[in-house]
Amino acid sequence: MNKIKLMLLIAGMISLVSCSKDNYDAPNAGLHGSFIDDATNELVQQDIIGGTQIEFIEHGYDPFEIQTMIVKTDGTYANSLMFANTYTIQPKRGNFVELAPQDLQVNGQTQLDFRVVPYIRVLQPSITIAGTIVTATFKLQQTVVNNVRKIGLYVHSDSRVGEPMRLVASEQNLNAPSDPNTTYTLTMDVAASSSILKTGKNHYFRIGALIDAGEAKPNYAPAVMIPL
Repeated sequence: MNKIKLMLLIAGMISLVSCSKDNYDAPNAGLHGSFIDDATNELVQQDIIGGTQIEFIEHGYDPFEIQTMIVKTDGTYANSLMFANTYTIQPKRGNFVELAPQDLQVNGQTQLDFRVVPYIRVLQPSITIAGTIVTATFKLQQTVVNNVRKIGLYVHSDSRVGEPMRLVASEQNLNAPSDPNTTYTLTMDVAASSSILKTGKNHYFRIGALIDAGEAKPNYAPAVMIPL
């Protein structure tokens, strides 16, 4: 095959692929919203790694495919690449009492907020530093009878810090119900991890608590930025 014929063949293949792509409609809708504490109306903080996922199934396909979207650390989510249709939607593997699936018609940019009951509320959080010692104090309010498995103070150079995304952690196993009248205290000597926590840089510290229940994920207070 000479060079001219080869070039014509390649051009024809490119034209065919381009036409094939043009036969598909682009996504024309989206879904966004928040996870809101049903009692306090505050956003329910999440993990960005291995945290809550929203499973959704688009109607009209057999077999159907379960798709997922992740939730941001502040408790919000957004997916702008969906098609206008009816979907079955259910948050899964979260840090709140499980919700039932629901059907929703998605048209344009549709908002769906989930009002949830978090397993644990981290109350009156305070994170301070004195010298090289970081101290976290807080109270806990659990909404289920399960034991609190552990509490933790987590640090990372990324504001999305959490139990699965940390450079250093200070954790305490409780394996018991929390006491709402107790002020819990966790400390961390950043000097002991100076090879990991570099001085002269901002780091983010976050308090978390994990209930002892199935695939439950930690509940959190918002991250606090502290320069080291």
